[in-house]
Amino acid sequence: MSDLMTTRAALQETMTFLGAIAGGIEEAIGESANSITYLAGKRLGMRFSENVPKTDDVEEALDSVHRVLLDNNCLWHFETFKAHDRPALVQTTDSGDEDLHLVFRDCMIRQSLFRFGHTQKGSLCTMMFGFFSGALLNVMGVDSTLEILHAGENACLKRLVIHKKRGEVQ
Repeated sequence: MSDLMTTRAALQETMTFLGAIAGGIEEAIGESANSITYLAGKRLGMRFSENVPKTDDVEEALDSVHRVLLDNNCLWHFETFKAHDRPALVQTTDSGDEDLHLVFRDCMIRQSLFRFGHTQKGSLCTMMFGFFSGALLNVMGVDSTLEILHAGENACLKRLVIHKKRGEVQ
């Protein structure tokens, strides 16, 4: 077995264990599990991205987050997605926030949830939202929201909103 396959198999076993823990914590403490895993993910995202160059450009920031994930052996591959009915990849909302869609095709969390038989959109997915929030806070200096638009077997479509600092000149 190659080194990559061995590493991936070990990671998968760990993630399966994490799926079992997430299932238990969600059952034991209910909705609070999402808050706990969000904060854990946010701290991890901030720690992993603490030395990443700062930028105001959302596409550059996402490239930085992608590199952070790769550098830390995290299998959360994502790409930007422009639907046919969206005029631009990144759209500006009425409040001045930046809104774009991301597709996650190879996600270690989704794979672990399927292997464990656990549903999507729970505390492990919330941990990913926290990770992105923490990393983007370090890279861009602003808060963000990541929400699932579609969770599927082969990919998940998510909406990322970068909340611009209020009072900024647009």
